[in-house]
Amino acid sequence: MSSEIMSLITFVESYLIWLSSMPGKLATFILLIVFVALSALEFFRPKRRLPAKQLRRSYQTNIGLFMFNSIVISLLSATPLLMLAERYSDRGLLSHIDNPGWKALLSFLLLDLMLYCWHRISHSFDGLWMFHKVHHNDPYLNVSTAFRLHVVELLIITVLKAAYIILLGVDQMLVLINETLLTLFIMFHHGNISFPGEKHFGRVIIVPYLHRTHHSTERSEHDTNYGAVFSIWDRLFGTLAEREPLEIGIKNSSPQTVFGLVKFGFTSANPEPVPAYELDESLKSMIAEAAYYKAEKRAFKPGNELRDWLEARREIIRMVYGDKAGREQAGRIGPLPI
Repeated sequence: MSSEIMSLITFVESYLIWLSSMPGKLATFILLIVFVALSALEFFRPKRRLPAKQLRRSYQTNIGLFMFNSIVISLLSATPLLMLAERYSDRGLLSHIDNPGWKALLSFLLLDLMLYCWHRISHSFDGLWMFHKVHHNDPYLNVSTAFRLHVVELLIITVLKAAYIILLGVDQMLVLINETLLTLFIMFHHGNISFPGEKHFGRVIIVPYLHRTHHSTERSEHDTNYGAVFSIWDRLFGTLAEREPLEIGIKNSSPQTVFGLVKFGFTSANPEPVPAYELDESLKSMIAEAAYYKAEKRAFKPGNELRDWLEARREIIRMVYGDKAGREQAGRIGPLPI
């Protein structure tokens, strides 16, 4: 076991040497290439065949929201994460570790653990879920859904990452590497894809089939699989679930536009749709009798019985179900005869 760990550390060290010269623009280019590659895989070999029109709209909304968030973050964040790393890299807890491999591995593991905890808390408290539900309301899960975040949630995550950098003393190179790897994994597990051996990889990392469960409309399923990179946290804390969800997204109707989603994040609950009421046979009979009695009280004349009965029935249905639902239910009766 110790030899395997040392081999991993050696690999991380060699990987760091290659990445140490990687500027931010190259990292962005790599992310863009992977995004395009995953999108192509979704198009040619999707796990679920999604309607083209809705999928195109999902991409447009998610990319638009990403651009909006980037502008807001750049305006509000006076001290970017890389600047914090430059200032505090020699003061945190990791500054006492000389081996760069161990430092890199620990920083990434602790970052992933922090995001696991944050993600789980976001599902547990209504005040946080109202922002996080924006990420979940995409009914067409795809690689672009990785960027479907409410700006308030993104600001909170940025503050948490800033605290993590200061506390641990993570240097600029590690911040850049960690952010690049994290984004790659998040894009990957949101992809509408499947591949051989996926379940074997799922024993260690979050793969698409595990994250699809997390995006289920069912509460018992979407309150699972919180990991961003490693599935070991879910296994350790008992939140792992391996199921194929029937539906993706959140229940009830919700907006699917950029500014609609920004506004949606400030609402405390999902909008309730108008219920499609269906009368059972006993209630139909009671309403019919009451309508006949009410029409009779109006002293309806021969030839107008049906019209008066239908009018009385509509009035009673509205009394039972309320104005809006009553109009919908009464509308099923059809137009009044002339």
